[in-house]
Amino acid sequence: MSHIGKPPCDPGVILSGTLAMPCSASSRRWTLLAAIIGSSLAFIDGTVVNIALPSIQQNFNASTANAQWVMESYALFLASLLLTGGALGDRFGRRRIFTIGVALFTLASIGCALSASVNQLIATRAVQGIGAALLVPGSLALISAAYPETGRGAAIGTWSACSGIMAAIGPLIGGFLVEHYAWTWAFLVNVPIGGVLLVVCVMKVPESIGAAGRQPVDVTGAALATLGLAGVVFALIEAPARGWTAVPVLLAAAVGMLALALFVRAEARGNAPMLPLALFRQRNFAGANLLTLLLYAALGGALFFLPLDLIQVQGYGATAAGAALLPFIAIMFVLSRWAGTLVDVFGSKLPLVVGPAIAALGFALLALPSIGADYWTTFFPATCVLGLGMTITVAPLTTTVMNAVGAELAGTASGVNNAVSRTAGLLAIAAFGIVLTWAFDARLASELAHLQLPPELLSPVLAQRQKLAGIVIPHDASAAATAALRHAIGTSFVAGFRWVTLLSAGLALISAICAGLLIEGKDRRGG
Repeated sequence: MSHIGKPPCDPGVILSGTLAMPCSASSRRWTLLAAIIGSSLAFIDGTVVNIALPSIQQNFNASTANAQWVMESYALFLASLLLTGGALGDRFGRRRIFTIGVALFTLASIGCALSASVNQLIATRAVQGIGAALLVPGSLALISAAYPETGRGAAIGTWSACSGIMAAIGPLIGGFLVEHYAWTWAFLVNVPIGGVLLVVCVMKVPESIGAAGRQPVDVTGAALATLGLAGVVFALIEAPARGWTAVPVLLAAAVGMLALALFVRAEARGNAPMLPLALFRQRNFAGANLLTLLLYAALGGALFFLPLDLIQVQGYGATAAGAALLPFIAIMFVLSRWAGTLVDVFGSKLPLVVGPAIAALGFALLALPSIGADYWTTFFPATCVLGLGMTITVAPLTTTVMNAVGAELAGTASGVNNAVSRTAGLLAIAAFGIVLTWAFDARLASELAHLQLPPELLSPVLAQRQKLAGIVIPHDASAAATAALRHAIGTSFVAGFRWVTLLSAGLALISAICAGLLIEGKDRRGG
């Protein structure tokens, strides 16, 4: 659920795409169907896997860092190769690259389900992320290539509605499969969808190549971005267990920072960079992307740990945990059209200040529930407020990004903002894990000190600290000791999760302040 719903600027990527290629009405309908199914694959994966993490952690006796890597290995390659995936489609054919992405994603899903260890799962998730990096931008580019500007609005409406429905039912289906069958179905559910999509692509979707297809693909930029993000994420995830002075942590951090610095240098000097740095000279574009980085870091970090809280601490089943954020999705779905009119009425600045501020309140409300909290008086109002805040933000954010630059760069600008939102979640999951682990360890030491249990019972618990709420209590513990230990572990996780949600609230509030300072009252048309 760390990637719940659609990221910003998906509609912007479609609206600002290249001129449509001549094709029949039937081909357009099949192309739209392929785009919907392709987007659904990504949406379902982003929510279902998060729901399955507690079961995966238990099955492999894995640490929380391992669980983070299950998400991060996928998100790393998706975020760093997203723009490259779009460029490959423009150069070698959108249908071809999209089909390769679907095939790779589907095969990797099978590999994930067959994984015999958590390390195998992490590796196959990385391959799945590469497939997604080819699949996700292709699903949007197919619509822009098939539909003329006069028909894209209706196509986007159909795509958005179907994507919203899939975002809603995905966690429910995934939760049901995980709870009543096995976590492997979180990945196997992709296989029939991917199979149908491959048939549709091969038989019904026309090929198209971008006008800039002969331009070189920025392989250097993609490699440096991947290496840089990988190094930083490795250091952030592994530091709590290995220590900040451990050689692997220091080396990864140094390599990551150096690679990111070289990435910026390469993008500034390249002839066809995947990230045109000149775009950030536009004040609205820079402000919108800073807002995106902060707000989607808050969203990605908080929603990654929420299912762990719901399932491992609050005692929810996987299905109930999948349903817990339905109000968030429903509000964004129902009010998205209304939110799209806010820019026409108020301009971009006011919604981009008010929306993140309301989201900050939603994050803060998530800090209130303790163990055994009633859903309807705690998590429900928090998700509703959070959903309202994000709804007010997303549509004006997309409009601001597209209008900040000229029409010829709107597609590139939208793609960059989309990638920024995914990179924000990638970094936040790693960074927030440090905060939660620190708070958990401090509170657990305090709780256990008051229990006065024998050392032979406490030692196995302390040895599993890296599992956080997934700690397995020794089987020979008495019922009273088990209950006391379970309460201490749950209380400690809630203490850490509160830090995470309050940090998210702070980031959202800062993003609102940034919008107030950087976003102009009226959107600029053109460069």
